Amino acid sequence: MTSVKIQTAAPYAVEVGAGLLERAGETARSCWKGPAAAVVTDSNVAPLYLERCLDSLKEAGLRAVSFVFLAGEASKNGKTYLELLEFLAQNQITRADGLIALGGGVVGDLTGFAAATFLRGIPFLQLPTTLLAAVDASVGGKTAIDLEHGKNLAGAFYQPRAVLCDLDCLKTLPAEVFSDGCAEVIKYGMIGDEALLSLLNAPGEPDWEDIIARCVAQKGRLVEEDEFDTGARQLLNLGHTIGHGIEACSGYQISHGKAVAIGMVLITRAAASYGLCPPEVLPGLLSLLNKYGLPERTDYDAQALYQRTLSDKKRSGDHIQLVVPAAWGKSVLHSLPVGELETWIERGLSCRAQ
Repeated sequence: MTSVKIQTAAPYAVEVGAGLLERAGETARSCWKGPAAAVVTDSNVAPLYLERCLDSLKEAGLRAVSFVFLAGEASKNGKTYLELLEFLAQNQITRADGLIALGGGVVGDLTGFAAATFLRGIPFLQLPTTLLAAVDASVGGKTAIDLEHGKNLAGAFYQPRAVLCDLDCLKTLPAEVFSDGCAEVIKYGMIGDEALLSLLNAPGEPDWEDIIARCVAQKGRLVEEDEFDTGARQLLNLGHTIGHGIEACSGYQISHGKAVAIGMVLITRAAASYGLCPPEVLPGLLSLLNKYGLPERTDYDAQALYQRTLSDKKRSGDHIQLVVPAAWGKSVLHSLPVGELETWIERGLSCRAQ
């Protein structure tokens, strides 16, 4: 097992290893004083892991209840959020009790936002069951729900008390869902870890415990430097500005990981066309995405994608902060007038055949 410390204002540990789901009860006991825990999960994860999680909580002497919602990004909305808050009130969850997010990024985002706002804040644990959630969504304290006009527009910065990443949960992931997480892993390499890119490019199966721990450690460093996302932490958004536009255009039928993969390609192509990125970075990125079963193109046009990015939360006034690859394994922040973003997207799309 590997432990990574996240030194935020309220420090916590991210544990990565096999068999950690059975430790949910003892971890919850150490993280809050109350007698109850509410597990939040979705309809995909519940049949696989909910019973084991509840058993662990009960064995630790906790009163355990569960809230299960329909799996998918479409459920990360105000309706589900309010239903969850009413469930917590109905089950008499108090400030001394806590929540457990058992699932992927949608579960973690929703549960974290509920924890941040119910009774003005109660403790919660992250138990990520997908690669994407393990390396990204479960760490760093960003919690949110989607609004009709954009993704993650209602949220809060609220850190978990602990994160347990059970590698055994990754074994049940469909290949397509596992690939989604690989997009975020590749992102970490592209923003600042050339050695990680080499590990991903090496023949054979990667050591996923090591890979996940590397990603978490890198995110931890950026979060520690910039907990509230006003500077260096924004590097974690590589591929996300256009990626969120792709997700929205598809009605969230295109998954987050696939959208981020395409977003990374488009921004890299555009940056190369402007002379901001060495031309050899693009073929390297395309090769890596292909190895891990990720797409590189979209059929949406520049105008449609641009319109969807206008509500992006990374926009500040008439500027938006882009993350641009500057070398293989290094990305930088690039402030751009919002009006120029459509041209950037056009540049990324116009090079699709190259």
